[in-house]
Amino acid sequence: MSRAARSALIPHVEAIRRLAIAQKVYKPKIPYEDVELVTKDKVKLRCFLIPEAEEKSLRGTVILFHGNAMNHGDIVEPHAVKFRKMGFSVLTQEYRGYGLSEGTPSESGLRMDAQAGLDFVSNHARLGKHPIVIFGQSLGGAVAIDVTSRNPSAISALIVENTFSSVPSLIRDWSMGRFLGLFITDRWMSADKISGLPSNLPILMMSGLRDEVIPPNEVEKLWKVAETRRVKKPYQWLRFSSKPSEDSEAYQPPEKDVFQTFTNGNHNNTYLQHGYWESVRDFLKDVVPHPSR
Repeated sequence: MSRAARSALIPHVEAIRRLAIAQKVYKPKIPYEDVELVTKDKVKLRCFLIPEAEEKSLRGTVILFHGNAMNHGDIVEPHAVKFRKMGFSVLTQEYRGYGLSEGTPSESGLRMDAQAGLDFVSNHARLGKHPIVIFGQSLGGAVAIDVTSRNPSAISALIVENTFSSVPSLIRDWSMGRFLGLFITDRWMSADKISGLPSNLPILMMSGLRDEVIPPNEVEKLWKVAETRRVKKPYQWLRFSSKPSEDSEAYQPPEKDVFQTFTNGNHNNTYLQHGYWESVRDFLKDVVPHPSR
């Protein structure tokens, strides 16, 4: 794996060259409004709110969490456009220190940024009445899993693509991993967090098998952990016992989770692979149905 590919993932590694990244944020070519979010620690974030394509047909809102070496304008096309056509409004979540937003990136800071975005949608007079879907790619997948783990009852579905089980696990997969670990303080323990999600919260996990930044086995690790989730059913009483049964039948495994791989997908083009958007559409059809017309 190249040094550039590695640095594109982790904010602390990227921080030295982040200032050289063009600050231009591409404006959507579809209807949108500029949104300024203020985080708990008073950092101002610049985001886009994109309404659904057909008025009065809102299915819900998708909050998009982008990868590291980009800004929120880069995820409008095609992601926001595709979700909009499916009947969703879209919030393109920006992070501190990215694009035109204030602040300096850090794990604790990005966690507050994500919470500000979710709170904005949840408290919105119109959007707050509809389901919320969380989507994250690469680093954004870790942010998405984290905010979902802290707000599971507020979220209807989670979609992640080409993300990792944890930063420590990821750097062990790289050559010089032990050396890199001395300089990376962010941990993003996604596997630990996803294991605590209720099994009735649907997850779509997607992996490009030619990912040159995050080894596909990282996504597989995360998937295996996700599929151990259980939610407790009402107690099952045994015929000859006065105590509730605590055997495995008393726990409900995930039923709507989907794991999808793309043979030719790399870190940045998986969304262009055949069947990608069909997989997203089919997943959401079951978990966030169209409103009755």
